[in-house]
Amino acid sequence: MSPQGETGRVLVVDDDPTVAEVVARYLVRDGHRVECVADGRDALRRALDDPPDLVVLDLMLPGMSGLEVCRGLRETSAVPIVMLTALGEETDRLVGLETGADDYVTKPFSPRELALRVRSVLRRARGLVVPAGTGVLLDGDLRLDARAHEAELRRVPLSLTAREFDLLAFLMRHPRQAFTRDELLERVWGWSFGDTSTVTVHTRRLREKIEDDPTAPRRIVTVWGVGYRYEPVAVEGEPS
Repeated sequence: MSPQGETGRVLVVDDDPTVAEVVARYLVRDGHRVECVADGRDALRRALDDPPDLVVLDLMLPGMSGLEVCRGLRETSAVPIVMLTALGEETDRLVGLETGADDYVTKPFSPRELALRVRSVLRRARGLVVPAGTGVLLDGDLRLDARAHEAELRRVPLSLTAREFDLLAFLMRHPRQAFTRDELLERVWGWSFGDTSTVTVHTRRLREKIEDDPTAPRRIVTVWGVGYRYEPVAVEGEPS
């Protein structure tokens, strides 16, 4: 059984009954309550009417694609989404991350790996992983509260996915320090290997939410040939 706080109600959306059954069995074994849906439109309706704690979402679905379901959810919901993608569907995977997926697993996949990813995303979404140096981080009009898992810009709450929140928190805790995409993938995602385009996509999405001009970012700047660095915008000597 998973530790309390790492389990929840999971909506599994996959039109392959064998895949859905295997995924559900492993998630139930891990302590989750699971509902399986085979149709995209039905999945979107159910997720909006009675929001689950997390959605495992296949990209290829009848009626409405997984990408369309993801877009529909992100219009009003920050529910964590783990996408299932077929090997070689790199373009769809990137679009899925752009659309708002928190994580992805590539088919064929290990059900145990998926269960671990689900547990990790749930834990982060609930703010149960609070790294060292916890508390409130301030940078001018940007405020992030790690324990409450809340972020505000100009006193307006930011709608951040779990991964976006983690990435922003990590960068704010390490101002003016450059990190490669591989380093961010390991230290924020906890992956020792993987597709670094995941970092690129999440950085782009985060910029769209916290930068006045995402094409000319002031806070999350690109360090050419390296990766990214967080630059505080609060003027030194002025109160944050």
